[in-house]
Amino acid sequence: MPNAKRYRSSLTIAATLTALAAAPLLPTATAQPGPPPRTPNSQHQHQHQHQARISTAYELPGDRAYPEGIAADPRTGDVYVGSYATGAVYKASPGKRAADVFLPAGTDGRKTANGLKVDRSGRLWVTDSTTGVAVYDLRSRALIARFDVPGTPGDQPRMVNDVTIATDGTAYLTDSFRAVIYRVTPAQLEKAARHDGRRGELTARFDLSDALEPQPAGTFTLNGLVADPTDPSGRRLFTVDMTGGDLYRIDTASGSIRKVALHGGDLTNGDGLELRGSTLWAVHNTTNSITRWRLTDDGATARLERRVTDEALQIPTTLARSHGRTLVVRSQFDKGGPMGPGTPTTPFTVAAVDGI
Repeated sequence: MPNAKRYRSSLTIAATLTALAAAPLLPTATAQPGPPPRTPNSQHQHQHQHQARISTAYELPGDRAYPEGIAADPRTGDVYVGSYATGAVYKASPGKRAADVFLPAGTDGRKTANGLKVDRSGRLWVTDSTTGVAVYDLRSRALIARFDVPGTPGDQPRMVNDVTIATDGTAYLTDSFRAVIYRVTPAQLEKAARHDGRRGELTARFDLSDALEPQPAGTFTLNGLVADPTDPSGRRLFTVDMTGGDLYRIDTASGSIRKVALHGGDLTNGDGLELRGSTLWAVHNTTNSITRWRLTDDGATARLERRVTDEALQIPTTLARSHGRTLVVRSQFDKGGPMGPGTPTTPFTVAAVDGI
């Protein structure tokens, strides 16, 4: 992209800390351009390229939404979308094209709304890249608890990015600067909500820095994160290193971290992930792509089955499967957002993609 090189070279740790303190539109882990796809794998990607039908599923209010995260409530079919620019959260209901504001901009002091997830108890988890994660009751919209990364702005920079909920109710979150995965257990959530004034501390549970391919300091690494929904013990996680283009499998019980063998392609610029059974979907933001992979039963290998690339995806950041549809957030981060100057097409939208 025209501004990718300039954007990447200017993203130092010092500059990032200045930006975090100065403005809500920040260089974002989700939008960080990575290197081009690695040559050995890219030679095989053409055979997996397919056409898809891309249409608008939902329209978001406001001309500065710059959406990032998406979560579907499997009980109701409602979809929640977060604004990276303001921290607002929107709610889109089945049968309605226009989404409504669910949580206004700046709710509970949040500056961003990155990763979103609805858990089985009807709670909405919303990450704030600059601080941590907030948990809301979907019925009352009340804050249940929030967990913040300890430290001060002078510490190592943080970028709390995506969130997933394991089958045992434990929440896990990626940090794209620190290459760690945070954890919030059901017991920790209950303690914070009932005894600690709705406040808790977000501490790292898994450190992947030694497992990842070496990168310069301040490089965005971990991004999308999914828990295996078929594992009743909640032991298996998958996360993408968007710069290295790799996928990693984490055993939450043993702490083992292993790189998944990818065949037919890679996950460079990989952002949001979705896992259903043995099928893994990934969006690749700056290349306007979605890929679909087939995982082996042990999660050790993934094979590329299909790739869709289309500028109509408008820098996709996350996706969700809901009622048989693949919903993809169109961030437009490169149109006056954190990735470059310009004017976005309004209204901002969530796309429905058929054929992936």
